[in-house]
Amino acid sequence: MRISRLRAGAVGLAGLLLAGCGIRGTSVPVDAGPAPSRASCEAPGEGRTSQLAGRVPLTVFLMCATQVRPVHRSTQESDAPTSTRPLDVARELLDQLQEDPTAAETQAGFGTEMPAELQVNGPAHDDPRHTLRLSLQPEELPPYALAQLVCTFSTSAATSDRNHSVVLGGPERAVPLQRYTCGQNLREHPEIALSSGAPVR
Repeated sequence: MRISRLRAGAVGLAGLLLAGCGIRGTSVPVDAGPAPSRASCEAPGEGRTSQLAGRVPLTVFLMCATQVRPVHRSTQESDAPTSTRPLDVARELLDQLQEDPTAAETQAGFGTEMPAELQVNGPAHDDPRHTLRLSLQPEELPPYALAQLVCTFSTSAATSDRNHSVVLGGPERAVPLQRYTCGQNLREHPEIALSSGAPVR
């Protein structure tokens, strides 16, 4: 009888301790959320692309671990833009963003959301000189895709802006152009891309 009472007391004490810790017993599996990402987000090939003979280095921004980060690539000289015209550079960079990531990039956790059908054109009449007009309105793009474009274009010869900004528009001439800047906030929180533009006066 004494042993039974001791066991009952031990069970009761264990219950009090669990309750005191805020832990409730349950037979239902608990969803603790997704496992931490193991993506390294270390751009493969960094520092080596410029050393490859017959290839031209370039930088694009890809998604990785809810951010957009620079990835250093290279393209054959025959495929590189034949001039430094902003539109030629922008088109080559867009082609790169629309390609599937390489095996090494995928292993490091990189991806892209760039629509395959997206095209880029130069400024319309009366647009600022280095405006880039897309075949879709910028606000119609997925936020991560827009962030990729903004950071890829604004840090390249696709724009002459020294403040890492780019003026983008779409096919609708009546919709005001927007100036986007690739700052730290956009790189770390690309989901804000759609609301990050400033109207061009």
